[in-house]
Amino acid sequence: MVRVKICGITNSADAFAAIDAGANLLGFNFYEKSPRHITEAEAAKIRPRLPKKVEAVGIFVNASPAEVTALRKSLKLDAVQLHGDETPESVAQIARLMRVIKAFRVEPEFPLATLDEYPEAFAFLFDAAHTGQYGGTGRTTDWDVARRAALNRRIILAGGLKVENVAAAVRIVRPYGIDVASGVESEPGKKDPGLLHEFIQEVRRAERK
Repeated sequence: MVRVKICGITNSADAFAAIDAGANLLGFNFYEKSPRHITEAEAAKIRPRLPKKVEAVGIFVNASPAEVTALRKSLKLDAVQLHGDETPESVAQIARLMRVIKAFRVEPEFPLATLDEYPEAFAFLFDAAHTGQYGGTGRTTDWDVARRAALNRRIILAGGLKVENVAAAVRIVRPYGIDVASGVESEPGKKDPGLLHEFIQEVRRAERK
């Protein structure tokens, strides 16, 4: 089953709308420059109410291992997503304590050998490349690069996914997971329940084919 991660959860209403639509994972973005940023205090109001079947993932950009570890412990995060320029050494340090999803901004010439430098990562998230911006760009990732990587690695596909194209993405890439933020929003940081439902239904239909 393709795992669906709804990223950029900022409030409990959106969290439960995503769960009702069938989300497997919810992403809480602790990067302060993101329009979908959530504070530890705000996330703490949501996390205890999530059902066990839904995983909570913390998103960090160039945060110290100490900061990541502290938030993971206080919020009981199931995994962390490192979405910045983290080194293999820092990823390995964090991965010894928790499950790590390492994100990359992928261009057509992205060298897949780069992934070999992060053997401790549980999965890799492929997002669209955009200078100076860490995720949430709404731009589409290079699906061919993702498809090749997904042949022998856990790849979570992100970048410009929406109701209209996610089925094609699933059929072409055959990813471990799908990640979406802006594609299911009515405005930055506010999820649309109808789009959430349609998006996840498209994923489920595509994986059955």
